[in-house]
Amino acid sequence: MSAVKYVEKQLPEPGQKKRVAEGVYWLRFPLPFALDHINLWLLEDGDGWTLVDTGFGAGKTRELWQSMFDHALEGRPLRRIVVTHYHPDHIGQAVWLAQHFGAPVYMTDGEWQLTHDLFNQTDAEMDQGQRRLLLAHGVRQARAESLTQRGNLFRGAISGVPTPYQRLAAGDSLTINGRRWDIVVGNGHSPEHACLFRSEDRVLLSGDQILPSISSNISVRKDVPEADPLADFLASLRAFAQLPADTRVMPAHGRPFEGLHMRADKLIVHHEVQLTQVEDACRKAPKTATDLLPVLFRRELDDQQLFFAMGESIAHANHLLATGRVERELEGGVYRFRAFGAG
Repeated sequence: MSAVKYVEKQLPEPGQKKRVAEGVYWLRFPLPFALDHINLWLLEDGDGWTLVDTGFGAGKTRELWQSMFDHALEGRPLRRIVVTHYHPDHIGQAVWLAQHFGAPVYMTDGEWQLTHDLFNQTDAEMDQGQRRLLLAHGVRQARAESLTQRGNLFRGAISGVPTPYQRLAAGDSLTINGRRWDIVVGNGHSPEHACLFRSEDRVLLSGDQILPSISSNISVRKDVPEADPLADFLASLRAFAQLPADTRVMPAHGRPFEGLHMRADKLIVHHEVQLTQVEDACRKAPKTATDLLPVLFRRELDDQQLFFAMGESIAHANHLLATGRVERELEGGVYRFRAFGAG
């Protein structure tokens, strides 16, 4: 499969907007971790703007926003704020911006509920739940302790829970500057991820659901340890592949691109290959999700990467279990996965 076709070669300047389609402007904000940026989308909306996603809930992000109010926003207000999903780089500044402009926040029920639940967990509840999941999947006690003695980092990474909020759901539409944007919901990366599609010129604001050069993290969360988010993600990719082939995709990370069908197919193949590799490893001997990390990740992982990698490893093992390709045994409080035909 050939590479996607990038349609914008030049990145927006810091603190500036870049027009990428009729009434659609690209903002690029820094992030304080390895994935070093997020794309936000500013849509002309009468005498103001609709904003899609808001940036990480950090002081530097807020300072950048303040520097943009008179210049990039041209002194015009945000009329509404759309949040694609609950991750802090997307929802982080939603409450602060909503309060500043008196703008309503739009998001799906599934994303709002998880935001609310995570924000209100105590440090102990957060640490204990994460530790329980890691220990059950083979992380050693000392390592699990070091990874989870962090408290509720989520609460510190967002400016609050949008309350009240305007509900979005699959099949809804928003009229923005006289044009219709359909809400297309994806699953797997998060519970009810909202994307926006403008059919008249085939523009998709895809959030994290479809990215041009990396696969979105697909993790099992501590509150739903038996879940199969990979099945949801793969089904969503197949559904998004039903959009027009010449759709221009505006992702949350990376550059705008064309080649939606090819990219969706490539992501499906990527995960199918990973599933086969995991199944083969579990056929040689029963494996914990920790044992499977070298199968899925061919690089050294720091603490933050290891945390997400464990979620992804469990997700692949759970999918094989749900589809009958492996069985699971519990010994000493630890799950091991065995493929059929293993010795």
